[in-house]
Amino acid sequence: MSSSSRTRGARGGDPVSNARRGRFITLEGPDGSGKTTAARHLAEWLRSRAEPTVLTGEPGGTPLGEEVRRLVLHERDVSDDLDPRADALLFAAARAQHTARVIEPALQRGDNVVCARYLDSSLAYQGAAYGIDADEIRQLQRFATYDTLPDMTILVDVPVQVGLARKRRGQWNRFEDTEGERFFEAVRTAYLALAEAEPERYRVVDGSGSVDATDATIRAAVEPLVFGQSRPT
Repeated sequence: MSSSSRTRGARGGDPVSNARRGRFITLEGPDGSGKTTAARHLAEWLRSRAEPTVLTGEPGGTPLGEEVRRLVLHERDVSDDLDPRADALLFAAARAQHTARVIEPALQRGDNVVCARYLDSSLAYQGAAYGIDADEIRQLQRFATYDTLPDMTILVDVPVQVGLARKRRGQWNRFEDTEGERFFEAVRTAYLALAEAEPERYRVVDGSGSVDATDATIRAAVEPLVFGQSRPT
């Protein structure tokens, strides 16, 4: 995915002319890593510095995405009986709608986008953990996202046992309530491999300490991206 693809419209048309395109920052990590909290805190910090910022997450972000979220995560006898390919296609459908209706429009009008989970989560979960061929799942993500690649991806990394110990009891969740430690180890290993393969995009942050420490490390990584140079056109 080339950087030039980021300037294309969400439907893959001609490049959008915009003097100030927003920055696209995603936060990834295994269950219990704290990425959703970190994403919220990062968006609040950017807004406090007068940076227009959209906070969003996946699966979700649109009415279609929220319905897919219900089906793939919380609907018993549906989400826990999904064929891996059907699972990957549902996540991709939600991501396509999210990219076209939320992410790309925000970037084009100059807003930053902070997103908890994006395409790398499918590479880790549906690809590595569920065994879908890496090239096939990557090609599906390119199609679903119109080649919209994050400017930076923050991997909030925690040991699996730490993440699982943080799980909150609440609504039934397919991953948290049906998968074991081996599954989450595969997810974490995949994330770390992705970060190693793309050091120019990824920043790995230790999420096993305090929330304040994690937030500070993330802000230090993001500040040069958002404030240290001119925006792409």
